Amino acid sequence: MKRLAEISEFIAGTTKKLEKTRIVSEYLKGRSADEAAVAAIFLSGRPFPVWEETTLQVGGSLLWRIVEELSGKTGDELTSAYRKLGDLGAVAGAVLPAREVRDLGVLDVARSFRAIAAARGPAAKGQLVRELLSQVQPLEAKYIVKIMTGDLRIGLKESLVEEAVAKAYGATIAQVQRANMLLGDIGGTLKLAFAGKLEDARMRLFHPLGFMLASPAENSTDALSYFHDAYVENKFDGIRAQVHISEDEVRIFSRTRDDITESFPELPEVLAAIPGEVILDGEIVAWSYLAEEGRALPFSALQQRLGRKKVSAEMMRRVPVAYLAFDVLYADGSLVIDRPLRERGQILDLLLAKTANHKGHQVTRRKTGMQQSLVFGEMVEHKNTQIIRSPLYRASSPEELDRLFDEAQARGNEGLMIKDPESAYAPGRRGKWWLKLKRELATLDVVVTAAEYGHGKRIGVLSDYTFAVRDGERLVNIGKAYSGLTDVEIAEMSKWFLEHTLEDQGFRRLVEPKVVLEVAFNNMMKSDRHESGYALRFPRIVRLRPDKLPEDADTLERAREIYERQAK
Repeated sequence: MKRLAEISEFIAGTTKKLEKTRIVSEYLKGRSADEAAVAAIFLSGRPFPVWEETTLQVGGSLLWRIVEELSGKTGDELTSAYRKLGDLGAVAGAVLPAREVRDLGVLDVARSFRAIAAARGPAAKGQLVRELLSQVQPLEAKYIVKIMTGDLRIGLKESLVEEAVAKAYGATIAQVQRANMLLGDIGGTLKLAFAGKLEDARMRLFHPLGFMLASPAENSTDALSYFHDAYVENKFDGIRAQVHISEDEVRIFSRTRDDITESFPELPEVLAAIPGEVILDGEIVAWSYLAEEGRALPFSALQQRLGRKKVSAEMMRRVPVAYLAFDVLYADGSLVIDRPLRERGQILDLLLAKTANHKGHQVTRRKTGMQQSLVFGEMVEHKNTQIIRSPLYRASSPEELDRLFDEAQARGNEGLMIKDPESAYAPGRRGKWWLKLKRELATLDVVVTAAEYGHGKRIGVLSDYTFAVRDGERLVNIGKAYSGLTDVEIAEMSKWFLEHTLEDQGFRRLVEPKVVLEVAFNNMMKSDRHESGYALRFPRIVRLRPDKLPEDADTLERAREIYERQAK
């Protein structure tokens, strides 16, 4: 572990990607396959492979108390160190004492992580964390804590680890990326590369692939400047959901790659009607079945279903949902992401058509109610739950796109998705192959960095949130808001922030930067009040975004674009 910590310091000290890759590659080549596999996972910033459901469940506040205890420092001294260094791992490295310890290897640390994950309750977990940090030098502790918190901050994304694996074992980057995508395990991918068997990688169902993302388009003319005769879909106000199906087993994953199957217990049974092994991309929406053609409900309705481990029959009746499928990534034993969207659409249509004769489920066709010539697509119905082929339209002129946009908004949808029919599916990438068109007040997805106690009826709850955008690998504050969430949401967020406080400043708490909000505002101003150099005028919270990770938040560059567009 000592050597891994040392090379992590070297990597953090250079901005050159080629140098980072070289350092990691040489380190991996000097290790056994088992050691290198674990190190690759750690260098990707996580304690376990992506595909595993294992988590440490050790919060920042517990780690803070352990570091305080082992260091012998006061809370004020730790707070001062945190203000200077900015993350708990760096604080641990700075304040823990050097000691005579045995040389703990990466495999030893991996075993400790497994034991911590298996332990029940904060006391048992805390004891194991305390034992682990007591057996290492400060530099090792620094990176152990960073890995535990998922906050490595050395400028080393998993893509660079993939490049290092390719360099170390004489493979191509494409071969390593493909195998890692199929397995969801950079460690397992490394072992295949070590053995020269990357071609043996096979799709491991029930670990989510990266979601292909869309870029914003300013208007219909801008959208059609990238490709013509576009595919056009409604932009529904729901959550992206990737569905994995294998016979009777169905699991649903959010854009943050969390398993959300329990929040929608009525969907697996109807999705299991789709035959074979399949991975679908789509949207879960709250759905009204009152109108003949059906209708998506606002996100606020769906939000009642999110994060629940148990969903009552009454809740399912009150907030019914539908799954709107718009893409297929895997079918009939083959990954199809390299095929153009038009072909993937045909595969999806065929899958839903086959469903008509599978397990007795009925497939019907309905009109959209907006245009009699457009068919709503295949629809599987079962117990008031539907799988819907997302309506697909074509547009080759800005006028056609504007008309479709107006009709989509008239139905209460957010706007449109505009897609290149020839586009491959690019997991985790945001490009100009898929575009989103929305006309609304400017919004940003931001990360909460601090929470303050409110006033009046909000005394006693953390209801005022300072939030940031991304600037490279750091977060820079850009605003503060306190309106937009319900009392229930504020109470839930208060509990979370209290459990994930990094620094207690009395009325204000610095918190783990994990919570993503969507905020709206009237305009943006230049300001030295915030580190970003900008401030938002009349910011208000549109909604919580539990479907997004902090790295999905908007960037300082995006804020700058909004500011410059205002000035035109």
